[in-house]
Amino acid sequence: MEAADDPKNDEFPPEKRLEAPNYRLIKAGIATIPDMETLRECVAYENAHQNRTQILRRLKWKAEELREGKE
Repeated sequence: MEAADDPKNDEFPPEKRLEAPNYRLIKAGIATIPDMETLRECVAYENAHQNRTQILRRLKWKAEELREGKE
């Protein structure tokens, strides 16, 4: 059985979130990251492929947002 919230079943894996054709879509992909595990996958993907400072900064902001949401 597959759980709908299983990150392995994410219809938006890191490559889809971070390789969008324009920056607005990348921002939207980051904004819709649902949890820390998905965020870590995106950071790892970005570090391995593009390593863009601006995108890594947005991912950091998203991590802070997710942490604040848990409090």
